[in-house]
Amino acid sequence: MSKITKLFKPGGGSKHRKGPSAQEALFKLRETEEMLTKKQEYLEKKIEQEIATAKRHGTKNKRAALQALKRKKRLEKQLAQIDGTLSTIEFQREALENSHTNTEVLKNMGYAAKAMKAVHENMDLDKIDSLMEDIHEQQEVAQEISDAISRPVGFGEEFDEDELLQELEELEQEQLNEQMADINLPSVPSKKLPSRPVSTRKKVEDDDDMKMLAAWAT
Repeated sequence: MSKITKLFKPGGGSKHRKGPSAQEALFKLRETEEMLTKKQEYLEKKIEQEIATAKRHGTKNKRAALQALKRKKRLEKQLAQIDGTLSTIEFQREALENSHTNTEVLKNMGYAAKAMKAVHENMDLDKIDSLMEDIHEQQEVAQEISDAISRPVGFGEEFDEDELLQELEELEQEQLNEQMADINLPSVPSKKLPSRPVSTRKKVEDDDDMKMLAAWAT
């Protein structure tokens, strides 16, 4: 059996010892941190005072100056010890906070698992399968009804769309032939036209072409 299983087993760990709650332990640790922090501030001020004393006496009163420096060294040692203690307490507090969080998470997950189990106890898988089959069947019926309603009604008449398109093309071609027949193209002259200078003849030919084109268009 794992340690976690023993921890959450009913009565597990409570037969042999009863310790403080996580909230109580965290409160005590924070109180200790606050007390040590104040002690740090006090020692830092005392160190500054001893340094000032050593400077004030200097070589004039070497013995007093040395005593001040010795006291400073002892205070610095205490300050270093407090720094280490605070680091240890901080680590312990963070571990306890994480442990408390994990405990609450596991507890809530256990509640959720029990609730899910209670919900599923009232469900019959066979009934659920039957219900889903009925829903699927009714969806198919609804789709068939929708297809039947949306199908266009031809009153019994059915036409081949390809034949209708072919007939439409024939009508369009017939209309185009009629339009071409109505166009009167000018007849070609039988007599030879007198010759003109090249530049003049070219201009006349262009004019004749434009007239012929205009007559054909009308």
